[in-house]
Amino acid sequence: MKNLWSSRFKKEMNQMVEEFNASITFDKTLYRQDIRGSIAHATMLQKMGHLSPHELEAIVQGLSDIEKKITSGELIFTYKDEDIHMAIESQLIKDIGDTGRKLHTARSRNDQVILDVRLYLKEEMEEIFEILKGLLETLLHQAEATKEVLMPGFTHLQHAQPVTVGFHLMAYFQQFKRDLMRLQGCYERTDENPLGACALAGTTIPIDRQYTAELLGFKTVTENAMDTVSDRDFIVEFLSFSSLFMAHLSRISEEFILWNAQEFSFIEIDDGFCTGSSIMPQKKNPDIPELIRGKTGRVYGHLMGLLTVLKGLPMAFNKDLQEDKEALFDTVKTIKTSAIIFTEMLENTAFKAPDMKKHMGKGFLQATDLAEHLVLQGIPFRTCHELVGKAVKYCEEHHLTLEDLSEESLLLIDPRLSGIPLPDLSMEGSIERRNSYGSTAPKDVERQIASGWALLESLTII
Repeated sequence: MKNLWSSRFKKEMNQMVEEFNASITFDKTLYRQDIRGSIAHATMLQKMGHLSPHELEAIVQGLSDIEKKITSGELIFTYKDEDIHMAIESQLIKDIGDTGRKLHTARSRNDQVILDVRLYLKEEMEEIFEILKGLLETLLHQAEATKEVLMPGFTHLQHAQPVTVGFHLMAYFQQFKRDLMRLQGCYERTDENPLGACALAGTTIPIDRQYTAELLGFKTVTENAMDTVSDRDFIVEFLSFSSLFMAHLSRISEEFILWNAQEFSFIEIDDGFCTGSSIMPQKKNPDIPELIRGKTGRVYGHLMGLLTVLKGLPMAFNKDLQEDKEALFDTVKTIKTSAIIFTEMLENTAFKAPDMKKHMGKGFLQATDLAEHLVLQGIPFRTCHELVGKAVKYCEEHHLTLEDLSEESLLLIDPRLSGIPLPDLSMEGSIERRNSYGSTAPKDVERQIASGWALLESLTII
């Protein structure tokens, strides 16, 4: 019998089943976390009197040697090693003899694997947190540079009201800010030591879970052993955060794709983030935002896949839970790469103010301004809405803009508009007057940017 668990079996596992059962091809990613957890566990066992100082030294040295061999490529695993936990423990026993057999005292693969994943995810979330902060910082820089650059604001992809580019970018800042804060919460709920839960019910052997938590940098320990080995909520939560983050990244990518089109010509994406056509020499395609938009579905799929795995599982550990890692590893890689590349693309994108201004004359963007002006003259808003609607229709029929209206034309539109002075209906005037808290006025955008910088300075994940 080759496996450490196979003494009660009469024959070896079917080879096809052995390959199907093995997870070493992907959970080998966790070898550093597995070794780190094993060293902490052995240190705790020695503290509790289950290992001698000499045995602890041999185990720590053996594990350190194994880590070096894996990192250098000298030690290569196959499906016969089953998983990273068995692979490392088997190699340790091979290297240092029976002392290695003591390492698994008061430990199960059930709590060992969840320890490895928690350690892995904490490390990755710390890195992702900094990547997202970098994205938010780039948004703030671009918003500052474009806080007075006019562009049409859209609803239903129709011209709606005049805004500034900086204001538009700060809308995305708010979405990514919430993502960053969701990541904080996920990190907090991941920061619990599962070691000591063992298979599902704890152990009869005296251990010190708080000491292990301290050695591994966990804030606290899990409360219930059965829940501990069953729990993948923190992975689902991370995949959920990732899905929502990718949704936001996909939305701004979609706008970059539209704005890059000749019909808009709002932006110029740097050549380093575009591709050409194999047949059409003139093409400059926004493949990077398109890829990010596409990869969003990939992350959604991982979330739904794990939720489906979990929905019918009884307590406690079930082999189905092995399906959590590939989804997690791929999601981590996808969101890190997408965020880094988009941040660099955003930093190297030029906003074409003259081209955007050309679009400002379409769609009667100041119509709401005129309606609100009439409200200030004492006219009920719904009546103002009706009057401005008639004014827009008049302008369309006479090929005019709202800025072209005169007191004489107002009288022709509706007698109720007689004697009412017209406000400044320039785009700049509209932007300046729209100064409510959270609005597009440059002064309020400045406040939003300052608030954003203050938030980033205060946020930390550790």
